[in-house]
Amino acid sequence: MLVRTFVAPSVVEGVGVFAAEPIRKGTRIWLYTPDFDRLVPLEWMTTSSPVMQEFLRKYAYPAPGDPDMLVIELDNGRMMNHSEEPNTDFTMITEGFARRDIAEGEELLCDYREFDPEFELLPSLLSEFAARRSGKQTGNGAY
Repeated sequence: MLVRTFVAPSVVEGVGVFAAEPIRKGTRIWLYTPDFDRLVPLEWMTTSSPVMQEFLRKYAYPAPGDPDMLVIELDNGRMMNHSEEPNTDFTMITEGFARRDIAEGEELLCDYREFDPEFELLPSLLSEFAARRSGKQTGNGAY
């Protein structure tokens, strides 16, 4: 992460990443740094323990330019939650930007499909998205 952030409870899913300072639209907030982020072999998705596989499904994504590797971010970025209406832009894959001004204390949200074409929602979010699409609110209305 290139901006100050903190991890806290999220209405979207478990915990999330929040801005610890105001972030202006267009600010680069994240940069893929292979020397800092952890790269692991894709084969671990099938050869490691079930607990490790679950961790990888939740926190790892394909390494840019290397289809045989996965990225696990070491900073708060790995805790960023998915949104259908993100306030960040990761379409460049190796860089993330603020789509709009983001207030201090606001959760940073991204669209996982921008950097992981095989992204699937976790089961805990499926019912929330289904309810939202059908016009029904569930729980706290978060997605």
